[in-house]
Amino acid sequence: MAEAIAANPGRAAQVARSPLKRRRSPLQRKAFPYLLVAPAVIYLLGITFYPGLYAIYQSLFRVKFNSWTFIGLDNYSKLLGDNEFWASLWNTFLMGSGALLIEFVIALTLAAFAYRDPFIRSWRILFLLPMLFMPSAVSFLWKLAFNDGRVVSDILMRIGFIERPLDFLGDVWLARLSLIITDVWQWTPFLFVIFVAALQGQDAEIEEAARLDGARWSQIFWNISLPMLKPIIAVALVLRGIDIVTMFTSIFIITGGTPGGATETMSYFIYRTGFKRFDFGYASAASVLLLALTVIIAQTFVKRFFRSGRD
Repeated sequence: MAEAIAANPGRAAQVARSPLKRRRSPLQRKAFPYLLVAPAVIYLLGITFYPGLYAIYQSLFRVKFNSWTFIGLDNYSKLLGDNEFWASLWNTFLMGSGALLIEFVIALTLAAFAYRDPFIRSWRILFLLPMLFMPSAVSFLWKLAFNDGRVVSDILMRIGFIERPLDFLGDVWLARLSLIITDVWQWTPFLFVIFVAALQGQDAEIEEAARLDGARWSQIFWNISLPMLKPIIAVALVLRGIDIVTMFTSIFIITGGTPGGATETMSYFIYRTGFKRFDFGYASAASVLLLALTVIIAQTFVKRFFRSGRD
């Protein structure tokens, strides 16, 4: 080997420049991917797992500032008999399901027209603009439109729908409608982006075969595209539903839970209990119950839709 390198100086230089390769043991090769993701996993556990455990621990105490008194499950039993808790849970379901249904219909309709039409496809970025604004700024704008500036009332009066200004924040159903419209305007693009991506990812040959067989566009969408979208729809609705459950900014800025608690959702109930009544143990118990209900409903919903998607 040494004689071959001496006879070929170029080969000697190449060997000198080449780095020494070390063989990793099987254990190192298996551990290497986990080491790469370890920082992200540790970070996520730190901001999610630890606060969750701390909330469960705190829910077992009556907490008043620095005074902690162990009371076991009394906070949970008190919640089950709390009319304000059940009212906030009902408001969360009512406004959340209404907003989610409207967002789903609008997003799916826009996606059905946008994913194939070249003209609409070129202007898809316009549909994303509302999602780019800060939720607090959007809430202030809609509060100005509905109540402070009475923009919506003036428009409705000019076109002859109403005769006098509407008090959107003084009426129960108008206040709820104001929050639903605010949420729909800002977050419909979230579902729209997911649905468009899912439609564009489907096999175009299947649609082309159905079109050659004489199927109309509506038949292709309802009988082919939509059934294939069911798992994606389930995941998108669960993600948006979880976000709606934690709806807080618009309620805090626009209504403050009024009138008479008709717009107080679970998130606002937890905020009011913890930071206005300073009953942090009770607020933690409400947070734990809300988390448990959200996980159960989301898991059931996803399982059902994924099973129907496979069928």
